[in-house]
Amino acid sequence: MASLRNADMHLRTYIKQHSLPEIYEALLCGLLVMCPENPLQFLEQKIKEMLKKGHNALLWDAFIEEAKKPKFKAMTGSYLEYLFGRDEDQLVSSELLKKAYSFYINNLQKLYFNAWIEYCSMRKARKQELNLKLQVADNHHAHTLLRSIVRQWDYWVKYRKQQQSVAATKIKKVFNDAFMKKILKAWHAETQDSKKKREYFERLERGDMDDYGNFNSSPLREGEDNVSQLPPKAVLKIFSFVDLIDLARSAQVCRSWKIISQNSSLWSSIDFSSVRQYVQDKFVVNTLRKCRLYVIRLNFRSCSSLHWPTFKAIGECKNLQDLNLSECIHLNDESIRIICEGCPALLYLNISHTDVTNATLRIVSRCLLNLQFLSLAYCRKFTDKGLQYLGSGKGCPKLIYLDLSGCTQISVDGFTFLAAGCNSLQQLKINDMFTLTDKCITALLEKCQNILSISLLGSPHLSDVAFKVLAQGRKLAKIRIEGNNRITDSSIKAICKFCANLNHIYVADCQKITDVSLKAISVLKNITILNVADCIRISDPGVRQVLEGPSGTKIRELNLTNCIRVSDLSLLRIAQKCHNLTYLSLRYCENLTDSGFELLGNMASLISIDLSGTNITDQGLSALGAHSTIKELSVSECFGISDIGIQVTDLSIQYLSGVCSYLHVLDISGCVNLSDRTLKCLRKGCKQLHILKILYCKSITKAAAVKMESKLQLLQYNNEDPPLWFGYDRHGNLLHGLSHLEETEEAEENTPKMLSNASDESL
Repeated sequence: MASLRNADMHLRTYIKQHSLPEIYEALLCGLLVMCPENPLQFLEQKIKEMLKKGHNALLWDAFIEEAKKPKFKAMTGSYLEYLFGRDEDQLVSSELLKKAYSFYINNLQKLYFNAWIEYCSMRKARKQELNLKLQVADNHHAHTLLRSIVRQWDYWVKYRKQQQSVAATKIKKVFNDAFMKKILKAWHAETQDSKKKREYFERLERGDMDDYGNFNSSPLREGEDNVSQLPPKAVLKIFSFVDLIDLARSAQVCRSWKIISQNSSLWSSIDFSSVRQYVQDKFVVNTLRKCRLYVIRLNFRSCSSLHWPTFKAIGECKNLQDLNLSECIHLNDESIRIICEGCPALLYLNISHTDVTNATLRIVSRCLLNLQFLSLAYCRKFTDKGLQYLGSGKGCPKLIYLDLSGCTQISVDGFTFLAAGCNSLQQLKINDMFTLTDKCITALLEKCQNILSISLLGSPHLSDVAFKVLAQGRKLAKIRIEGNNRITDSSIKAICKFCANLNHIYVADCQKITDVSLKAISVLKNITILNVADCIRISDPGVRQVLEGPSGTKIRELNLTNCIRVSDLSLLRIAQKCHNLTYLSLRYCENLTDSGFELLGNMASLISIDLSGTNITDQGLSALGAHSTIKELSVSECFGISDIGIQVTDLSIQYLSGVCSYLHVLDISGCVNLSDRTLKCLRKGCKQLHILKILYCKSITKAAAVKMESKLQLLQYNNEDPPLWFGYDRHGNLLHGLSHLEETEEAEENTPKMLSNASDESL
């Protein structure tokens, strides 16, 4: 059938306007698919439906039942479209097929061409990789060959060096042999000369020289006085007690004394502090120049007139081990550098009360690797950085003693730095540190596990936290605490629980310490020194528990100053248990009476006793007078003592000075009832008295004091009125009818009332 593609335009418009191809397609598809028995009736029925519903948007399967409709719709146009010439817009035209074929061929060619390019690129990359591998192989071969050559050259160089070393050793041996021969020859000559000199001085000391032949008949020839005739050890012992200036003067007495005074043992330890008022740089430099080889100890404490020449001379003492430069105001970092570089053997260094800075601690940590004792007390110009130098690098690994008292500029970081490197510390002093906190102590003790002795006097901000950390895991033997109102009995209990080796306990002016602490201390077995001064809550039961414990018979020093609740019962226990007690302080214990003091008179071991501010009278003092071994007695502010208690007779030993022949120190300040007769009795009975304090004794005249002064090393005297805090006037009358301690107690009792009244008024 021919196509209407070339038909008249009017006809084609008519066909398209009335949708004849769609109508024919729908009717034919319906007949072909449905195959009705009466086709004409089927066509009539469907035409009526089209007239009724319209033939717009009529699809080819419109007259096919749903069950018989195909699942896939045709993708191409129908043949009717072709017959009626309406296939211009159809996708499957001959022109489109040509284009599609051409497009497919072009894509296929492009695919093949890209694949060919990729193949060529891959071949090129493989070739480049192969070339690179060949280049690496060439380099490896060249390096291997070069390494082999270098190795052979290195073997050759080592062989040559070995040959040269052997030759140099042989040459050095020949040189040393020749040099040693010369040294031995010179040494032999020197020893012969020294031997001749020694024999000369020995003959000179014995007086065998021809120059002294005329004095053979004299019992005391020149150079052979009584001192020179003593054994050498005895003579050196005598001269060791002579101070520096007198020793220099002794060398000018005679030849024998000059030989003795130049003995090296007398100059191995030099104490310039004893003559600090007269010491100048020139004298020190000349002295050290002569004895710098064998001087071991130097003490310049409070020698404020020394400058750079002295410090330079100290640096030339190569064998120096002990150096004290405390309170040398002209000491600086440069001086310390010269000393440390010149004295690497230093073991003890005291630079307290000086203006040293971090530079000093840096040079100390670098040069003094064997340092064991270091005091930086009251040095305020170094910082935490200085302690970091001590704790880092080489540092001071052998440091066992450190004094940081008064160094309030140190923070927690400083103690942390110190603990990092100085973990071998055994003795630590941190007194007068009002800035010290629990964190500081915790940081320091975290790594310092070997602490045996610690002193924390004047650290009011430490609490039980710090002391419990201090107690755990340590073998403390000595602890000193003072002026801390935050520490409680729990800290003392922890310390006594973990530190069974404690032998020295100093817990003074700690107001919260009670008998509970003494009960904890009573279980310790090695206590020799116990100080609970100004712990006003201590009473007789606590003292009894300590003295009846395993350490009761071992205590040598006991201080109960201002323990106002202690009575004669404690003195009874002391007299019964403390057989080795040598020092006892009962200052301001106002509940003690003569009955208790009489018990102390039977203690043979007691050497020093302080009864200042107590109620002792002549009767109690006479009981102490029966004790012949007391060397130091203090009864100041005891207005119950009169001349009768001090007098001496040949018929009785009841008076103090009659039997205390070994008394060296006596303090009777504030005893207003004493007169000149007291000094007369002491002058006759106490021949070994060295120090006497008679302050505020109005009845003792100045003339008697001056006469007594010629017999003593030190006399402190005035006849002024007693201070108000003594609690009595110059006649012994109590001020306002109350003693000083009673006023204190009354003030403590009234304080809560006053605070309560003040709070009520404020409300």
